[in-house]
Amino acid sequence: MLSLVPAGGQETIWPGDSAIWGWHAPNLFPIVGALVDDQLVHLGKSYPMKQHGFLRQSECVPVMLGADACEFQLQHSAATLRQYPFAFDLTVSYRLDEDRLAVGFTLHNPAETVLYASLGAHPGFRWPLGALEREQHIIQFEQPEPANIRRLRGRTLDPVTHPTPVEGRILQLREALFDQDALIFEHPVSRSITYGVPGSAAIELSYPDFPSFGIWSKPGGAPFICLEPWQGFASPESAALEFADKPGVVAVAPGTTRVWRYFIQPILEWNAGDLTGAT
Repeated sequence: MLSLVPAGGQETIWPGDSAIWGWHAPNLFPIVGALVDDQLVHLGKSYPMKQHGFLRQSECVPVMLGADACEFQLQHSAATLRQYPFAFDLTVSYRLDEDRLAVGFTLHNPAETVLYASLGAHPGFRWPLGALEREQHIIQFEQPEPANIRRLRGRTLDPVTHPTPVEGRILQLREALFDQDALIFEHPVSRSITYGVPGSAAIELSYPDFPSFGIWSKPGGAPFICLEPWQGFASPESAALEFADKPGVVAVAPGTTRVWRYFIQPILEWNAGDLTGAT
């Protein structure tokens, strides 16, 4: 995804800049985050696997291209099997309904053995949106989020949890939030968030099928923020685990299919309601 411009509004997607962060909105498969020593371990054998997996660097096959929808497919190959010892058939779909974008991931297991996988989205949005000031931006969660969050220590998961920076439902965005990399909401109550400036432009992102959520910006004032629905996250800071035991990895039974969706709705004028953090 390179661009999402609502009718009467301005560009919402980060345009990409190799000097800052060269991606726009990559998709993550078959892992989210990093593995210990970049090694995927399955049945005691190690396979090289870089952070966030290989989907974002793979050429997918377009299987449907329309005026308001498209689908792309990636299947296992000799190249993927050298990194990831599972057969798979993954379809990524995009569909516009006026200004609302639906993104879907359909993962099918064609094999006679269990398929283990993680999967996520990494859309980057402009921060600030339009000509607004950075410090005006907030994230409002659908529900209060009082639970501790996870952070990274290097590229793996810090074993210690951290107090949430969310006050009730409100996360006041500031650059220092990302000094320790991403904010990881392991089991958020909310199934949607809204990012933007009350009374002005905003983006609602809902993620009904993803159990975890990440928020990230590159430290140092990078002009983007990533709002990331996740099935899984970085490995714990320990010896390399069997991949099946990595947090958030799901088991897809032989011959079955699993679907994840998320939705982006740009808002031209956001009525944020009560901003005290209460419900």
